[in-house]
Amino acid sequence: MSDFKRVERLMLFVELAQHLNFTRAAEVLGVSKGHLSEQIKKLEFELQCPLLVRTTRSVRLTQEGERAFQQGLRIRSQVLELERNVSSEHDSIVGTLRITAPKMFAEIFLFDICAKFREIHPDIEFEINSSYTNFNLNQDDIDLAFRATMNPPENMVASLLMPYQHYLVASPSYLQANGTPENLANLNQHQCLTTLHQSVWPMKSQDVAVDGWMATNENHLLKQQALLGHGIVRIASYYVDREIQSGLLVKVLEHEYLQGQNSIYLFYPQVIYPSQKLKAFVKFVQEYFNSLTFGI
Repeated sequence: MSDFKRVERLMLFVELAQHLNFTRAAEVLGVSKGHLSEQIKKLEFELQCPLLVRTTRSVRLTQEGERAFQQGLRIRSQVLELERNVSSEHDSIVGTLRITAPKMFAEIFLFDICAKFREIHPDIEFEINSSYTNFNLNQDDIDLAFRATMNPPENMVASLLMPYQHYLVASPSYLQANGTPENLANLNQHQCLTTLHQSVWPMKSQDVAVDGWMATNENHLLKQQALLGHGIVRIASYYVDREIQSGLLVKVLEHEYLQGQNSIYLFYPQVIYPSQKLKAFVKFVQEYFNSLTFGI
């Protein structure tokens, strides 16, 4: 266990000890009650002693807890003094933000977001890991993540950015040459281009096994092949909205689309003192998506 995590848990404990109420302390800290309780239990395990006496109606400090509280207050005072002396970068919007995001999201939104944010804050730099790897933000050197999920991690600060769904799309030239499918059974007569691990498309009335001349792990290639008239693809709505609006791609079997199945979240670790650059970027992202409308 790193010293950083132990000190962070001690600071959480100090706040709890001041309120002797998990709900109130969690609200002040901006973390969930469950996360706070989990961190206190881990601190007790690390120190090998009980810090609290918990009952259904109250929380009070043990003798060990009182000593930890007093020492924690002194440590917090020293940390705050340290921050006042060396926190010019922490309190300024400068430095590097390390981000992980899916490739499609990065291509359509994230690069634009970062460029616009840097117009306002030119001393910011970005490191973007564009992949579908689920990094552990509590361990890996990453500040925040964007993920397609319906269940963001409970131990993170999460913000819902946008809902989306999956469209079936093809080019007008493909549909003119091969006909437009009128029901799911008609898909057997078409070239359905898929990702490597999704040969079955989940649809509203049933899941459909599909087949085509190409499968790939790159959604960019699927969209490209659809634009070239080489088949039908199932793909995230936000990734093809522009092509649909311009008429380069056409939605098919719209009555079979699943609703409310997907969302994009931003999340980052629950820390006591998030940096100014992180807070500013999170606020900017939220405002960016609040200004958009999604036709799903």
